[in-house]
Amino acid sequence: MPRIPLGDWVNDAVDWLLNHVSWLFEFFKTVFTGAYDALEAVLQAPEPLLLAGIFAVLAFWLRGTLAGVLTFAGFAFIDSLDLWDDAMVTLSLVLVATVIALVISVPVGIWAARSDRVSALVRPVLDFMQTLPAMIYLIPAILFFGTGASAGIVATLIFALAPGVRMTELGIRQVDHELVEAAEAFGTTPRNTLLRVQLPLALPTVMAGVNQVIMLGLSMAAIAGMVGTGGLGGDVNEAIGQLDVGLGSEAGVAIVILAIYLDRMTSALGTQVSPLGRRAAARARATAGGLRIWSYRPRPQVAVIGVVVLGLVAGGMGVFGGSNGASTAVGDGKDVGQGKKVTIGYIPWDEGVASTYLWKEILEQRGYQVDAKQFDAGPLYTSLASGNVDFQTDAWLPTTHAQYWKKYGDRLDDLGTWYGPTSLELTVPAYMKDIDTLADLKGKAARFGGKITGIESSAGETALLKSKVLKAYGLDGEYKVVDSSTPAMLAELKRAYGKKEPIVVPLWSPHWAYNDYDLKKLKDPKGAWGKGDGVHTLARKGFAGDNPVVAKWLKGFKLDEKQLTSLEAEINKAGKGKQQDAVRAWLKKNPGLVDKLAPVPDAQAAAETKRPVDVAWFPWDEDVAVTHLWKHVLEGRGYRLNLKQMDVGPVYTGLASGDLDVNFDAWLPYAQGNYWDKSKDRLKDLGTWYSPTSLEIAVPSYVKDVKSLQDLKGKADRFDGKIIGIEPGTGEMNLLKTKVLPGYGLDKEYKVVDGSTPAMLAELKRAYAKKEPVAVVLWSPHWAYSRYDLTKLTDDKKLFGEGDTIRTIANEKFPERYPRLTKWIKNFRMSEDELGSLEAEIQRRGQGHEDEAVTAWLEQHPDIPGRMTRQ
Repeated sequence: MPRIPLGDWVNDAVDWLLNHVSWLFEFFKTVFTGAYDALEAVLQAPEPLLLAGIFAVLAFWLRGTLAGVLTFAGFAFIDSLDLWDDAMVTLSLVLVATVIALVISVPVGIWAARSDRVSALVRPVLDFMQTLPAMIYLIPAILFFGTGASAGIVATLIFALAPGVRMTELGIRQVDHELVEAAEAFGTTPRNTLLRVQLPLALPTVMAGVNQVIMLGLSMAAIAGMVGTGGLGGDVNEAIGQLDVGLGSEAGVAIVILAIYLDRMTSALGTQVSPLGRRAAARARATAGGLRIWSYRPRPQVAVIGVVVLGLVAGGMGVFGGSNGASTAVGDGKDVGQGKKVTIGYIPWDEGVASTYLWKEILEQRGYQVDAKQFDAGPLYTSLASGNVDFQTDAWLPTTHAQYWKKYGDRLDDLGTWYGPTSLELTVPAYMKDIDTLADLKGKAARFGGKITGIESSAGETALLKSKVLKAYGLDGEYKVVDSSTPAMLAELKRAYGKKEPIVVPLWSPHWAYNDYDLKKLKDPKGAWGKGDGVHTLARKGFAGDNPVVAKWLKGFKLDEKQLTSLEAEINKAGKGKQQDAVRAWLKKNPGLVDKLAPVPDAQAAAETKRPVDVAWFPWDEDVAVTHLWKHVLEGRGYRLNLKQMDVGPVYTGLASGDLDVNFDAWLPYAQGNYWDKSKDRLKDLGTWYSPTSLEIAVPSYVKDVKSLQDLKGKADRFDGKIIGIEPGTGEMNLLKTKVLPGYGLDKEYKVVDGSTPAMLAELKRAYAKKEPVAVVLWSPHWAYSRYDLTKLTDDKKLFGEGDTIRTIANEKFPERYPRLTKWIKNFRMSEDELGSLEAEIQRRGQGHEDEAVTAWLEQHPDIPGRMTRQ
């Protein structure tokens, strides 16, 4: 039977949505993220025990004294585990996802209850949603919404939608039909019947659906930790990655406490808001008789007052100094980041955790706000490529992460290797005396049960083991690689090692297992594993341009094996949640390392950025392009630029008087020579950044037999006897009419059509689209050469004259005031392709969008900012 390409169809559909509906996903992402951030800010603001008190008062009101006491004790226990912040992150995510899920599920459930056709259509969709493995929802969530809170919310609400729809439909359908008919007989409208009869009576069932939505949301929130949502889900994911049973138990207990609280509160709330529930509760209390302190519930007014009082206290503490986050003091002259946010992604491997928290501490000491997010390898690379994460420090290249680099490499920047070489290997316990190399495994499969206990099937090491290593030693028919996970492999290694049983596993160096167990790396005499990887730092495209100082630090980052292993040991000793404390302790033992890895710019450079730079520019394509390029790059380095559009004469006057600082578009020595000669003793020439310019006639390249001005002779009929010109009176037009055409004997044959630059470009565009011959007046640099395939007609007689160079000129005090900037400008160069493509991008986006165009262009030329500001 032929294979049905369902996966290809799904991929095509996803690509179409990404290409055509991305604006809608961005809108929802903004809404979801905004709601999540607002709720998290509210929950994180007060002191933990005060908020625990608010939760306890709510439980006291809804379920009684015992529930209130247990609630406070449960949340206080979470705080004692140092998991309060993570618990509030998870609670925020679940509540936002629940509200959105209910906004969708309740109306759909009502619609399904009132229409059998809708019910029949919705039911299989709900079956599909509930039976599809929960982790599958993470894939489209990442693709459409990136990583972080928005992806977690979307995956959670989709997974949790079904019970809300089902229970709402069930509750309404279970309402006694006679009651509905009676309401209708009294003339009640369908709308009032729904709101006043069906929904109140169905409310207990609907609230049971709300309860199930929350429970499913909590279960999914733990899985969503894989895509960088953080919270308790991130702790669970980290515990799995590090085989940390203690951390997993703590995070699991915290999730259970949240689940029990939300379960009991929503079920009790269902009783409170339902008329039938309130009557049943009143009858139960009357039957019980007397006051029981543990089941006593205050009146709603008392509960509201308690919540308001605690809320005011908590809010006051949150606003006027209460803060859960530890802040790092930034010393004088070291506030490089000035509060700028940087996001680091990491895989929960020891060297990744160590290097990430090392850089988190370093950057916070330098004044940055740093968010460290944990991912699996695939989501991490996806997040980097989409720009949701700024950089990561644990890319194993060129081998282990080769598949990810192949897929995403064109959207990432490699900032270099900071550790290496690593190694991949098969490993056995040292008590297996007769096995020292991969070749020694031959014929001994029975001792290992014919299997190699592997790691994730998607890992580069697994692919290499299956496709190359086993075949190289003739082991592929003898051994089976059992795909599992790194934690499962380590657990099996621990079990076998404890019993002194034979086992062979894939490992890599550096790895903590070599410290905990006495193991042997099996030698690879054939070199099947290849050369060792380097541990690289990878960044999103454009990160170096946006954060040049941090990028420079990361490019110079190096740790040796002793430093790395000692840092890993310090972190392992400190335990979960203490990674940054461990880094601080380690840095005290390594004084001077922070200043070595992140040197602070000198005070003179810092002072230079505080003085604004007045930049004059002309409305010429190359000046618009280069001025906005410098604006983007320099503002990323702390400078402030004031751009002022002016004509040529006033620019030279302003520079000479000191009212202006710099202009990047001086055409010298010819075009603007008269202005330069008049004021040159009060100006500074900071060098040429583009050369040579040229004036020319250009034709489309499909005009094959016209390569020079001489080739135009005798071909006037093909061009209708005209050359499309620009504004009359310009230097190029005068030169063309008075010197160039007569010099080549073309003045009798061709007429120069006066017009304007826009009109000339419009005619060029029209003729080019129809593949018609056209000759136009042009000059270099010009964006038209990037947009169209044109031929510059050679001027063998040099009648257009020698080309100018484009220089940067400044007032005479500029080098003294801006020494660092002066050095950068003097070293600045652009090629014709670079300038032309930048001009074309600006033209394409239109006036007023120059900054957007420069940003987009730099994504394709990420090396330019570093090249412009090279020391």
